[in-house]
Amino acid sequence: MKTPDGADTGSAARRTCAFEVTFDGRQVEALPGRTVAAVLWAAGITSWRTTRDGGRPRGVFCGVGVCFDCLVTVNGRPNQRACLVPARPGDDIRTQEGTGHED
Repeated sequence: MKTPDGADTGSAARRTCAFEVTFDGRQVEALPGRTVAAVLWAAGITSWRTTRDGGRPRGVFCGVGVCFDCLVTVNGRPNQRACLVPARPGDDIRTQEGTGHED
């Protein structure tokens, strides 16, 4: 994007400071204002939950917090909707298996 005088302003994302989160032990770069789902997608990660029956992979489906397909464990708290939870510096994000609890 350019200002009226022709200067390149860059995107808002490029002008903010990135930080790191961890996904299943792997460092992932995140930008302020992004949800956990957006951070994972930007890193090429499209699945972070398995179903209770059959262990099938799941990620974002609806993207607005209605379907619960994007459940993930964040900082030890299972059943967090990745499409709604804002990513924060140092978050420990884990693939959620089944209910996320020791059953």
